[in-house]
Amino acid sequence: MSPASAATRTGTPWLRRFHPCQDSEVELYCFPHAGGSASAYFQLSQMVAPRVQVSAVQYPGRQDRRNEPRIDSVDEFADRMCAELLAQPARPFAMFGHSMGAVIAYETAQRLAAAGRVPVWFFASSRRAPSRLRHTDVHRRDDAGIVAELRSLADGEVGWLADEELLASFLPAIRSDYRAIETHPYRPGPPLRCPVTAFMGDRDPYTTPDEAQSWRDHCTGPFDLHVFPGGHFYLDKHTAQVAAHVGRVLGTAAGVAPRGEA
Repeated sequence: MSPASAATRTGTPWLRRFHPCQDSEVELYCFPHAGGSASAYFQLSQMVAPRVQVSAVQYPGRQDRRNEPRIDSVDEFADRMCAELLAQPARPFAMFGHSMGAVIAYETAQRLAAAGRVPVWFFASSRRAPSRLRHTDVHRRDDAGIVAELRSLADGEVGWLADEELLASFLPAIRSDYRAIETHPYRPGPPLRCPVTAFMGDRDPYTTPDEAQSWRDHCTGPFDLHVFPGGHFYLDKHTAQVAAHVGRVLGTAAGVAPRGEA
């Protein structure tokens, strides 16, 4: 059974739970990268359960939502996600975003905070701080140009990029997501009122340690940065280490003992 088919519906098409945890103390909303889907967080979900309930975001235009209109605006993503999360039962929650997902998560967190719901922790993966802008135009390239960009991020592992039929099915969503992130302006806002942890790979062409450190300027709580060997998708090889850290700090933040320390 694939991760996508193993997901439990949550009453909304936007959220997937792969390992439902009725007794979890905190919920972790996970936002995928450009072109990504909820199933990208299957392993992380498995590793932090049952202490932490992962609810992975499923964007329109992919997997079981592939026939829905795609969204090419970070603000629209955040507006829609804020409405969805405000409709969920109020409980301690944290947010994790990888690459584009970190920006959508940040903008969603800003909107949630304005509505009175503040995360207990925010995790930014493979993404520079919102204030550290770069001007790129990948979404304007032809298909070959976008594929070349994806290969540059693959850090030597071609994987699904070698499957031309599969790649062709992903390209519309990837282009739309790149348009969303590349055209999103930075608007200064209040810092997040929670700790922030940034994760990155030491060979990531999209984020330098200095750019990741700037997340410190976007929070009032403690900040830390963890750098792993690897590129933009370091998380594929270091899920266990990231999950251990996430489980430990969220266990503390939620007022329960981290796994193995009870």
